[in-house]
Amino acid sequence: MADSVRSALSSAIANRAPPTPVFASTDERLAQLRWLGAMSDRLKRRKSDARTRVEFLNTVWYESRRSGLEDALVLGLIQVESGFRKYAISVAGARGYMQVMPFWTRVIGDGDPGRLFHMQTNLRYGCTILRHYLDRERGDLFLALGRYNGSRGQRPYPDAVMASRRQWEFQDTGR
Repeated sequence: MADSVRSALSSAIANRAPPTPVFASTDERLAQLRWLGAMSDRLKRRKSDARTRVEFLNTVWYESRRSGLEDALVLGLIQVESGFRKYAISVAGARGYMQVMPFWTRVIGDGDPGRLFHMQTNLRYGCTILRHYLDRERGDLFLALGRYNGSRGQRPYPDAVMASRRQWEFQDTGR
């Protein structure tokens, strides 16, 4: 990985701003609240505690926008990768909601793979890495998802994420 890329990714991870959304208008805030309500209903059976669910969804919303990703895509990826389990560990050793490989903490982080079980840290890493792969693949989501999963060029993983993404799409009819 080029030093400039490593530096840019490290910077994106290091900015530890809390997930506090800023809205340009009351309408934007109301739209986010409508999204939050709809997603909370959809996620209820996977995360029964309302406070935990809302914190998780607000963080997904924040980190996806921070990285220029669709929240439905991020939620679809999380569904496929971990089934919304905070402490999921894959056979390859990937950790947390977005199944981030521990080597990323050495490449662009502080070297502590245990932090990948922290919700915001995991979501920030996952979103930053997916954005990196999207940029590297010039916006080709199929190839970027394959890189994210280590299955570049193979259909099953991108197809699964795209199918899950459709379940999390939100059409705001509040206007």
